[in-house]
Amino acid sequence: MGIVGAGPAGLMLSHLLHLRGVESVVIDVQTRDAIEQTIKAGILEQGTVDLMRQTGVGDRMMRDGFVHHGINLAFEGGIHRINLTELSGGRSVMVYAQHEVLKDLIAKRLDDGGDVRFGVSDTAVDGIETEHPTIRFTHEGRPETLECDYVIGADGSRTMCRYLIPERQDFFRQYPFAWFGILAEAPPSSDELIYAHSERGFVLVSTRSPSVQRLYFQCDPETNVDDWSDDRIWSEFSARLGPSGASVKEGNIFKKDVLQFRSFVAEPMQRGRLFLAGDAAHTVPPTGAKGLNLAAADVQV
Repeated sequence: MGIVGAGPAGLMLSHLLHLRGVESVVIDVQTRDAIEQTIKAGILEQGTVDLMRQTGVGDRMMRDGFVHHGINLAFEGGIHRINLTELSGGRSVMVYAQHEVLKDLIAKRLDDGGDVRFGVSDTAVDGIETEHPTIRFTHEGRPETLECDYVIGADGSRTMCRYLIPERQDFFRQYPFAWFGILAEAPPSSDELIYAHSERGFVLVSTRSPSVQRLYFQCDPETNVDDWSDDRIWSEFSARLGPSGASVKEGNIFKKDVLQFRSFVAEPMQRGRLFLAGDAAHTVPPTGAKGLNLAAADVQV
């Protein structure tokens, strides 16, 4: 099996195949350091938590992650907790960042003797309608060719594999709002996530770790992060959260970005011996780490 992309879909699939006795090679244009250090989504749904535990890559998650049994909705001047565990028959979510999941999967694949090639270039896939499609790429200055039984395009929203299905239909929606996101060195502002509504727009108080927090407020898609000083950002959070009685703990902001809200699905997601998985097949708005959890669900199915 040739897998293009060492993200959640590609690495989890390689791990699952190994457990079934199926060999695979995973390639990615990024270096291992880049993959493991890029801070992204931070919530694992119950199904993803169960998959990681049951397949032997959940030890660090269970030790370092944070189980959340509910969420807080802030509106009309108050905070209202929703007990998700009680309402869902005992299910919960785990706050554990995507880059930590990737560290665990990479370490496990390498410990198991898996073949993962980082920092490749000039990737091309040929012969997807034959019995043995090929992946050609350059790794450490050498051109290489993989002869595969199947190829998995798990190369994210900037995929090249998607375009190997020319007859596909693309369904796309751009939403008329975005999220201004920050990463800040600060302790958690709340034991559980806060989703807040205000006259100035939406706010999400989230977390990544005991020392790094991820927070968002609704903004125009054309917003320029350079127009927002740290003081202005914290003032905006205070203005939007204040009426409900919630607040954020401030700290050094070391990343600012504007997250566009887009939905996309490609159909079909297969041609010949090529299958698409994860963001290469579908992308969703950056809410609740849905992309990460969908990627895990894709390859499990």
